[in-house]
Amino acid sequence: QVQLVESGGGLVQAGGSLRLSCAASGIIFRLRTMGWYRQAPGTQREMVASIASGGTTNYADSVKGRFTISRDNAKNTVYPQMNSLKPEDTAVYYCNALPNKVSWGQGTQVTVSS
Repeated sequence: QVQLVESGGGLVQAGGSLRLSCAASGIIFRLRTMGWYRQAPGTQREMVASIASGGTTNYADSVKGRFTISRDNAKNTVYPQMNSLKPEDTAVYYCNALPNKVSWGQGTQVTVSS
């Protein structure tokens, strides 16, 4: 059974940092590209970062230079380190596999206050 469990969200002031985690089970994690997505109220879910099985990373322009995605294949976990957070980063954050997504997890709420 595929399961994605996101954690680490919270309330942070603008300029602060958070590190989220996503633990995956039921997939061959080490072979999959993993992505972090976010969805703010009234908007579509967007991908903000991805990391391939070999470690190649990609970032949306909105987070480039502030977010760093990494993975620990031994723990089946993918992380985004989010620095210099802005109020517009406020959203529910999700992870998923690429390109063939699996069932979404519950996400983790990130709220950045100004």
